[in-house]
Amino acid sequence: MLPRYWWVAFAAYALVSAVHIVALAVGADELAAPTKIALMPMLFLAVALATRKPRGVAIGLLLAAITASWLGDSAGFFFPALPTLPLMIGFFALAHLVYIWLFMKHLAVRRIPRWSIVFALWWIVLIVVLWPHLGGLAIAVALYGLVLGGTAAASTRASRIVTWGGVLFLTSDTLLAFLLFTPEFVPPLTDPAVMLTYTLGQGLIAAGTVLAVSRMNRTTHTEARTI
Repeated sequence: MLPRYWWVAFAAYALVSAVHIVALAVGADELAAPTKIALMPMLFLAVALATRKPRGVAIGLLLAAITASWLGDSAGFFFPALPTLPLMIGFFALAHLVYIWLFMKHLAVRRIPRWSIVFALWWIVLIVVLWPHLGGLAIAVALYGLVLGGTAAASTRASRIVTWGGVLFLTSDTLLAFLLFTPEFVPPLTDPAVMLTYTLGQGLIAAGTVLAVSRMNRTTHTEARTI
């Protein structure tokens, strides 16, 4: 069973996310920077408080993906002497690979639906549109897009909460790609929109995983008592 007030830590994550998004929208950089670095640690804490020991492989993978995402968010802060964008791509690619493992091996409750072909079409359109603007990062972005699309497709095997999280994460990175490589074409407030979809996506994936693991554990305990 979940701890009685497991949702409180997730509410705290939601609050920090809201503060960060508003800070971006109003240009309060002195508040936006530290709250961005705090996002994934807050989500990590929420998952840790919402689960009981031993947490198992699924929660371990979730925490690993959140940690890799935190390093991606904070690459410029922790590694100022290294190129930030390639580091971000690398850390988030690692996070997505862990998420694919989690969704396919530990949270799968259905087959990948036929409509998930839309993620392949998304990748083709994204790369065709952005390719002239990617320069030396073209191959890295194309490979990262494959991993990102793979995460969204894999999320369709899990619960609807996790699937929505995967779709929102993909939406966030799509907006971010246009913000980074074609900034002259993006509308105002794209940056807050990136973080709104990102924080919602990560939060839904985390909450959906916690709920799914709780249900699986409850079912296992029930079956054990009936044997």
